[in-house]
Amino acid sequence: MTTTRFGRTDPVDYRALMSGQQRGPVALLMRLGLRIGEAGYRVAIGFRNRRFDRQSDRVISLEVPVISVGNVTTGGTGKTPIVAYLARWYRDQGVRVAIVSRGYGRGDASENDEARELHQRLPDVPHVQDPDRVAAARVTIDELDTQLILMDDGFQHRRLGRDLDLVLIDVTCPFGFGHLLPRGLLREPLESLERADAVILTRCDQVSESAIDEVIKTVRKHVSNRPIVRSTHAASGLLTFPDQIDSVETLSGARVAVFCGIGNPDAFRHSVDATGAKVTSQKILPDHVDYDRSTVDEIVAWVRTLGKIDALVCTQKDLVKLQCDRLGGVPVRALTIEASLEPNEAFEQLLVGIQRQAEAVETIEW
Repeated sequence: MTTTRFGRTDPVDYRALMSGQQRGPVALLMRLGLRIGEAGYRVAIGFRNRRFDRQSDRVISLEVPVISVGNVTTGGTGKTPIVAYLARWYRDQGVRVAIVSRGYGRGDASENDEARELHQRLPDVPHVQDPDRVAAARVTIDELDTQLILMDDGFQHRRLGRDLDLVLIDVTCPFGFGHLLPRGLLREPLESLERADAVILTRCDQVSESAIDEVIKTVRKHVSNRPIVRSTHAASGLLTFPDQIDSVETLSGARVAVFCGIGNPDAFRHSVDATGAKVTSQKILPDHVDYDRSTVDEIVAWVRTLGKIDALVCTQKDLVKLQCDRLGGVPVRALTIEASLEPNEAFEQLLVGIQRQAEAVETIEW
């Protein structure tokens, strides 16, 4: 089985460098350089957090409750399925919910890949993207009659006040290799977890119980008695563009090749393996990759080297950008992933508390 990264066969990537798997004098010098960058980043993020901690008037509170869903590491923690889970939960309680996000990586488009995926998952939940998330939130209140706002990727965006701060930690790579950017994947020091009202551990089905216990032990140093909720991200279906859903069982025993442009490709590969598919090759593209003509041509050229396979399997985030059902004459299928949270009474009480706040929001008179 071969792995192709960024158009070339290469077993070494940025994660291998940060984790220490890449050895040798060149890698050592590169890590040293990244450590220097990390020191500057630590100073900058510390200064910014202290400003918000000391100047509460910098935080803008709204007349509707806000739930922030974020993380302390860069990309790939499984936020989209969790945001979808929460949106559905509140919709089922009759709460009018909207999603706001920055829209990272959308370029000149009206929405990025995550917004397109969420729209496909939640066609009845509005999603407003704007680098100014306060402005985006105002749109949902003034124009969409929203009772509750879910702020996607909001932990570092402290200007918009929130009533519930949820932080996701991917147990397959929990603490960003122990370093801040750019030496590791941490966007903030772990001490920042003290701001969280609850922590959700994602992909708990992909690691051992002892590994989960170690993560919880580390998290408990910073969140004391606040809820720590376990969750799993499991394949729920096989999507063919535009909207045909088949059973995951159809992949069992099939010869497939995998490609994706997401933050944690290893976790997606694990999900594909769990279906019983026989993965013959995989292609890893940059997170938030733009599927322009040159990228599509590159994938087609790769497909033509693979020999006989039954399907190409990608993520739902990839398929909403590709918008096709075949590449190089081979069927393209997206593995849909749904989050499932273990019962946690303390966490459920937090959700119910926000529900009551949302229900108390007066209906806008038009």
